[in-house]
Amino acid sequence: MFAIRNSENRKVIQKEKTCWVVNLGLVPYAEGYDFQLKLVQARKAGAIPDVLLLCEHPHVITLGRNGRREHLLASDNLLAQMNVEFHLSDRGGDITYHGPGQIVGYPILDLTEHKRDVRWYVEQLEEVMIGATAEFGLSAKRVEGQHGVWLDTKAPAEKLGALGVHLSRWVTSHGFAYNVSTDLRYFDLIVPCGIAGKRATSLERALGRQVNAEKAERHFIAHFGEIFGRSMISVPLKDLRNELDGFQSFGVSSIENRDSVAVGAAKGSEV
Repeated sequence: MFAIRNSENRKVIQKEKTCWVVNLGLVPYAEGYDFQLKLVQARKAGAIPDVLLLCEHPHVITLGRNGRREHLLASDNLLAQMNVEFHLSDRGGDITYHGPGQIVGYPILDLTEHKRDVRWYVEQLEEVMIGATAEFGLSAKRVEGQHGVWLDTKAPAEKLGALGVHLSRWVTSHGFAYNVSTDLRYFDLIVPCGIAGKRATSLERALGRQVNAEKAERHFIAHFGEIFGRSMISVPLKDLRNELDGFQSFGVSSIENRDSVAVGAAKGSEV
């Protein structure tokens, strides 16, 4: 247990620098978002430590707070024919695609225990993606004025990983999406991250071979722990749900969004 409550219902926090890693598998976007909200509330209360959620989503396009609807190039009919959902999101950034073959990471961190600096946080997430990419012998990089990580190609730099985050009282949600074996044709439905003339790429495309997704995830977890200074502990989803059920049994189940800010994934975002 990270936090327990004594007989007077006061929190007792164990000061361990840990981060729980929970893999949700393939989960619909809306379900993943609702789960994040519950975790944010529990993290604010100190009922759980930092958490890194990892998952994949079925085909979905999301538009962030800073996004422009005209960056969605597909009609509603075409999205329905291709079985692609569309959702508005409270993350920062513009428009992006999620689908099978991506590593999607949703860190639920209390930045008061790290550094109260949004720009620093975004840069650390980029460092995680850069470090994980280096494990495969590739040099990912930042591009000035454009968040995420990029690979140099014969064409202009192509985007390998995107990010868009949300903070509420210094607790983070949303996060990053990294293309491992993603079907890149789905990015043709949008102007990726609202940046005209830029294209997405994937780890498999860059390497010219198949990549073991579990191996890539392990690299992400290791670099995340190193960069954020946390011991990464794998926790089954059912155990995390039990922690949340125990927390909510104290009657603290409403989701608060006061004092929140979205930051993130595209040029012109609020970073």
